[in-house]
Amino acid sequence: MAAHSVLLNMIGGICLLLWATRMVKTGVLRAMGEKFRQSIGRVTRNPILACLTGIGVAAAVQSSSATALIVVSFIERALIPLSAGLAVMLGADIGSTLVIQSLSFKMADMVPFLLCIGFVAFMVTQSSLAQQVGRILIGLSLMILALGMIVAASTTIRESPLFVIILQRLGDDMFMTLLVGAALTWIFHSSVAFILLVTSLTGSGIISVPLAIGLVLGANVGSGFIPIGLSFGANAAVRRILYGNLVFRLTGVILMATFIRYILPLLSSLEVDPARQIADFHSLFNVALALLFLPLTARVANGLGYMIPDQEAAEPGHPEYLDDALLVRPALAISSASREVIHLSGIVETMLREVILAFGKEGAKRREKIKELDIPVDRLHEAIKLYLTRLMRNPLSESDSRQTFNMIVFTTNLEHIGDIIDKSLLELAAKMQRQQLTFSDEGWAEISNLHSRIVAQMRLAITVFMTGDHGMARELVAEKDNIRQAEKKAAESHFGRLRDGTLASIETTALHLDIIRDLKRINAHITSVAYPILEANGSIRASRLRAPLVSDDPNMASALESMA
Repeated sequence: MAAHSVLLNMIGGICLLLWATRMVKTGVLRAMGEKFRQSIGRVTRNPILACLTGIGVAAAVQSSSATALIVVSFIERALIPLSAGLAVMLGADIGSTLVIQSLSFKMADMVPFLLCIGFVAFMVTQSSLAQQVGRILIGLSLMILALGMIVAASTTIRESPLFVIILQRLGDDMFMTLLVGAALTWIFHSSVAFILLVTSLTGSGIISVPLAIGLVLGANVGSGFIPIGLSFGANAAVRRILYGNLVFRLTGVILMATFIRYILPLLSSLEVDPARQIADFHSLFNVALALLFLPLTARVANGLGYMIPDQEAAEPGHPEYLDDALLVRPALAISSASREVIHLSGIVETMLREVILAFGKEGAKRREKIKELDIPVDRLHEAIKLYLTRLMRNPLSESDSRQTFNMIVFTTNLEHIGDIIDKSLLELAAKMQRQQLTFSDEGWAEISNLHSRIVAQMRLAITVFMTGDHGMARELVAEKDNIRQAEKKAAESHFGRLRDGTLASIETTALHLDIIRDLKRINAHITSVAYPILEANGSIRASRLRAPLVSDDPNMASALESMA
């Protein structure tokens, strides 16, 4: 294969790996949602279970680097703490060695099977959960294919005489051997691919066992740099776990290189086959690394927190006003939390205001920008909720307790609005673009009008939250009823166009009704901020049901008849 073809296959495999990892992450988050957050939190509380999780994931996707990218995405969304992420990474290093140990189990044979099931689940079924499971299976299949492309490209490099001569020239220079092993692993973007290459060269007698061990140690360092390069420009939380994993590997490599002369005789006594010696060494190294550092993950996480502090101004979703020192002074803590809720509501308002543009000509760009805002919304919601929960553990007055509870409710409703925009409205916009559909002029005017009124509702709701004004709260609830009538009228107009045979309305009927439904749900979440204010003033009924008329009560009717 020509040099440019090898390079193109290598780069293509890396790009496919990144895209497939994104598919798996998106599928998992959309399929599991809050349940997944809770289950991951339970599993990763125990470092041993977290490590076992990393072993299983890395063995399934055949790559510690791919596992690292998945873990990074969870760390980025605060799904797991840093100490648990470090434990998962230690397990992922062990899991990648299982791929080399058990070459007879070829995951590539399962790719057609996984793709077929994934396609049917995603394209044929109507269940949202089944569709996301299909997305996950397709993503895993593409990850395996991507790693296959990288391994195939590395095999071509192995057959190069120049490559073999360079390796043999390294001799006993351990530093250069480590450097070359790390560099080649980074170029291959797969420690599995490079160590398989080293194992085959050792089994063929082309390179010696000591040289192969040095290259394997270098590969372990290089695989620590791979996710760092792929996550360039990431936030502080991501950098902590990536640098922590790299520190683990560097420390282990230094210790192992120091005692290498004592390890070689031990390997010879365990295995006669040189190739098996290299595979066993790789496994033993990563198991020893996990045993050494697993009890220290919490301390290392604390140290990384001091070394790599949060970027308060630049990092999106970072709380700006929550101060733990104020928790002992409830009035000040509530004031700080209120400012943070305003911060959150401003981001959600931006998402709501911009979502209508996702259905326009530059829909794809708009969708990406709006999706980026959902991560800070989730982070701020979580931070505010935890802060207020900690505040409620202190003795509070009845007024402070009620205000704190109302803030938690409003924050939760804001997060729900963000989810409706991210997981429903943006998906509808993407579907509309994929199918190249266009609303009728009347239908689009109805949707735009409803959207504008609900954006105005959002702005009014933020003002109501800030001021607690009773009159504005009544206005907010009254407008909700007006919008409900407008939604009903828009739906009736749409059905009228369907009866008239308007083609655009027929093609977009599901989209039209789904958008109206989502806007109605958002309006309900927005209006919730007014109810505590109106209830406190006795301005709202406990039930919307009217009292029964006398004629509606058969017992009362019969009593009146007897009296007559």
